[in-house]
Amino acid sequence: MRLIVISSSKTVENEAEIVTQFFESGLQTFHLRKRWLSVAKTKKFLAEIPPQYHNRIVLHYNHLLVRKYKLKGVHLSKSHFKKEIKTWIILKLLRFSNPNLEVSTSFNNLGQLTNPNTDYNYSYVFLSPIFDSLSSKYQSGFTEHSLSTSLKKTEYKVIARGGIDTETIEKSFRIGFHGVAFHSNLWKKRNPSAEFQKAIEKFKELNIPIE
Repeated sequence: MRLIVISSSKTVENEAEIVTQFFESGLQTFHLRKRWLSVAKTKKFLAEIPPQYHNRIVLHYNHLLVRKYKLKGVHLSKSHFKKEIKTWIILKLLRFSNPNLEVSTSFNNLGQLTNPNTDYNYSYVFLSPIFDSLSSKYQSGFTEHSLSTSLKKTEYKVIARGGIDTETIEKSFRIGFHGVAFHSNLWKKRNPSAEFQKAIEKFKELNIPIE
């Protein structure tokens, strides 16, 4: 089961150091999601991460840096689909350099799972919000039954996002998700590294292999 961490959209003190600690603890996939981050600042962030972990990083923006730093992959958002030709060309270039490039995107309704888009050949997709957010800002719009049924039928590898914390790992696994994505619950903690370690321990307790 995949364990993914998505960066805070805001500035976090010593964030690169914290992310490095995640990697050292076993994190295999980190999504750098900061729309406001310039190319120069993205380079600075990547430079602060030890090179041996670069192949675990997925960029949401400034995709061409994937090639320079030999990163894991790219995530496509609505803004990329508005520039479809440019996005297609960039993906073509990146996949030429790395045939194993991972490409992901985000869905917010079950109907999107039943109409596979083969144009981008997604490695996995996020579906949200799965659980109510801790801040109550977002409420889940799915039932466990509808999720389980859809996940059995879809061709996508689906990652649960929204309201994910240590306590929802087991339920996500039982419903049939391919993985879980930690985001706000992790970054709102006083010690994100300690919270991430709790997630690692929960996977071990449930005997769920981490991808």
